Amino acid sequence: RTARSDPDGWRQKTARQRHEILARVAMELRKNRGDFLGAAAAETGKVFTETDVEVSEAVDFAEFYPFSACQYEAIESVTAKGKGVGLVISPWNFPVAIPCGGLVAALAAGNTVIFKPSSDAVLVAWQICQCFWRAGISKNTLQFLPCSGSRTGPLLTSHPGVDFIILTGGTDTGLSILKQTPGIYLAAETGGKNATIVTDMADRDQAIKNVVYSAFGNCGQKCSATSLLILEKPVYDDPHFQQQLVDAARSMHVGSAWDFANKLGPLIKPPKSDLQRGLTELESGEEWVLQPEMVADNPQLWSPGIKYGVQPNSYTHMTEFFGPVLGVMRADDLDHAIELVNQTGYGLTSGLESLDEREQKRWQETIFAGNLYINRGTTGAITLRQPFGGMGKSALGPGIKAGSPDYVSQFMEFEEHSYPETGVIKRETDLLWLANDWEIMLRWGAFGAHNEDIVKTVFALRSYLFQYEQKFSCREDFFHLRGQENILQYQPIHKMVIRLHNNDTLFETLARICAARVAGCDTIVSLPDDLNNEVTYFLAGRYGKALLKNVEVVSQSDRQLVQSLPDIGRIRYGGRDRVPMEIFQAAATIGFYISRSPVYMEGRLELLQYFRQQSICNNYHRYGNLGERIELE
Repeated sequence: RTARSDPDGWRQKTARQRHEILARVAMELRKNRGDFLGAAAAETGKVFTETDVEVSEAVDFAEFYPFSACQYEAIESVTAKGKGVGLVISPWNFPVAIPCGGLVAALAAGNTVIFKPSSDAVLVAWQICQCFWRAGISKNTLQFLPCSGSRTGPLLTSHPGVDFIILTGGTDTGLSILKQTPGIYLAAETGGKNATIVTDMADRDQAIKNVVYSAFGNCGQKCSATSLLILEKPVYDDPHFQQQLVDAARSMHVGSAWDFANKLGPLIKPPKSDLQRGLTELESGEEWVLQPEMVADNPQLWSPGIKYGVQPNSYTHMTEFFGPVLGVMRADDLDHAIELVNQTGYGLTSGLESLDEREQKRWQETIFAGNLYINRGTTGAITLRQPFGGMGKSALGPGIKAGSPDYVSQFMEFEEHSYPETGVIKRETDLLWLANDWEIMLRWGAFGAHNEDIVKTVFALRSYLFQYEQKFSCREDFFHLRGQENILQYQPIHKMVIRLHNNDTLFETLARICAARVAGCDTIVSLPDDLNNEVTYFLAGRYGKALLKNVEVVSQSDRQLVQSLPDIGRIRYGGRDRVPMEIFQAAATIGFYISRSPVYMEGRLELLQYFRQQSICNNYHRYGNLGERIELE
């Protein structure tokens, strides 16, 4: 009730006013760095060097997300506000950065927030809230609610007063929330079975350094940790490489976080289930080249383990362990290695160790993951430099990356009050010609009662084309670091379904088709069997056929649409009220995301529905050598 009533008026503040307060939060986080290090060590066993970078990331979130919200509020054709009440559920393995990111994003967007931290990281979460409260955010605006995830958690996640949920946790947890509350807006970063490929063209010493830290940092308890190492056969068969890998892993001291000689601290709990099996059992063909051992008779202290001979589709190949165990596989070549990676169904992080630019290009084009790393570790993403988030089983929801310029927008609502402004569109396409043609026909009143819908569609189409050129077709590098390339790119959704409803206006229908085509999606327009109205009549006519060029049109019932979910990428409805509960329920069982925000003329808002983001970090220097790029710098 308190969150919904917002007695202290947080939702009424402008984005700039919220920014001023959240900037003070950033200062409080900086001041509290030492206590964060101590609390994380005491509560989760995290070593100081691992928590230190977390605090810096939390500060980055507190500085960057309010700035992002201001950019959206500055769009002149729209009015922006928060969705209402946000529930932030955070994990124990990143007890500072991840909860701070969720809290700041939700608050910066103009929402009140209920914060449910992991029961294993309550002390750190309490300190985080103290920083927010000292900075001037009230306890009515940000409510701290430590509780049992299994008993009390479902009462929160299913409550009709919660408008959206930000979750970082296991894939099973995310799916259970969706099944419990079909249709809830869930932005979840979930698990990963991440792999690093090492080809014969790699710097092998560099590869070992990167892999060992990626696999065993924080005792392997990172969703981005390298869990699989896939070696091209000359590397796999090299006994010297194997010995170096084993020696490097064995040298990582394990013990108390309070002893600074230790690089690895304890597990959060004694291993059980998947992790226990991964640490103690071998499957057919596998052998320990470094067997993990319990340290000092402490069931939470385990030394790193490396098993060679992991077979395709085996338990080790397909299962996320979340601990200090690395499975090593043999690949015939790069293509075979990529196939082994993609088989897991996860798509969070992926690494490649190769100095061959042809291999790098091939890998980037075919690997399925949200964050790609070339010749560096697979952990340690930095806000805006490497926005973080996955694909497939590693993300639930729209998949907009944390730390990206777009992340805050998903917790905001927008209302358009005027036509969007656009600049010069440089590329001539059939869609631009179509917009010009429709504009001419409007002067003649050719569309009759549909004139206003067509006017809005023309403005929308021009905005989509302009924003595609300016943003969505670009490979953006916001930092231009010498020696490291950091790219954020947008990939069109494969098989984008535009689902029509009897309540859809002509504009809502045409605009979605335009957006999907501008984005370059494989577009399918899905018509309910019984739909026959002015919209379908227009689509069947001269102007509709021109727009539907290279677009598949199908008639199908809701049940047939449900059956097609595993084979399509996303469904775009014209509004939440038009999505049948049957569709929400079916989507929840497999974590399928349904886009149902209002249809916008503003391209910066609408086009977000038709892309997924991918980050690529490439350490193209080698021991300070920039290679061919030295001439470009």
